[in-house]
Amino acid sequence: MSNGVFTKYPVRSVGTEPAARIKVTEGHIRWADRIFAMEKRHVARLRDQFGDLLADKPVVCLHIPDEFRFMDPDLVDLLKSRLREHVEVPES
Repeated sequence: MSNGVFTKYPVRSVGTEPAARIKVTEGHIRWADRIFAMEKRHVARLRDQFGDLLADKPVVCLHIPDEFRFMDPDLVDLLKSRLREHVEVPES
């Protein structure tokens, strides 16, 4: 998700897969106040790789299948819907 969609919050999008274009690093984990993952397997990978760094950070699984294209309108709508449970999300 780009900063253009949720301009209220600084957002970084990274992946947990070995082939991810931008793979999550220790620096990303340290930077984040909270972490949202799309699937349980993403949360598990984060905990396996960065368990100690995640001890005091909320990690939330949004339960969204990782099968959408980048910025797919259906994905954006689903993200907004699931994120509303955790943060204020703009309507537009």
